[in-house]
Amino acid sequence: QVQLVESGGGLVQPGGSLRLSCTASKSISTYVMAWYRQAPGKQRDLVGVISSGGITNYAAFVKGRFTISRDNAKNSVYLQIYSLEPEDTAVYYCHVYGSSSWGQGTQVTVSS
Repeated sequence: QVQLVESGGGLVQPGGSLRLSCTASKSISTYVMAWYRQAPGKQRDLVGVISSGGITNYAAFVKGRFTISRDNAKNSVYLQIYSLEPEDTAVYYCHVYGSSSWGQGTQVTVSS
């Protein structure tokens, strides 16, 4: 099973940007990878996915503010978030799509 570690979260003001990272314990080059988020008291929602070849697909709420990328040589995937809004406050999780492999999450808090 692949171990995943997210990083890059923190406290940011509305309108700011963050880049979240997810590093895997072994090669993820053949896997579809996903980012999810879970706001307090809410279900975990899919943010988007990236194929092994770098093709991305996003949830409707993303509205162009999120970009998922990957670097297979570094066993890593990334989530760039622009124009952060308070509603983006959540724990963000990395996931090997369709598997039981989840990271521990990284907290993003958007507040002035």
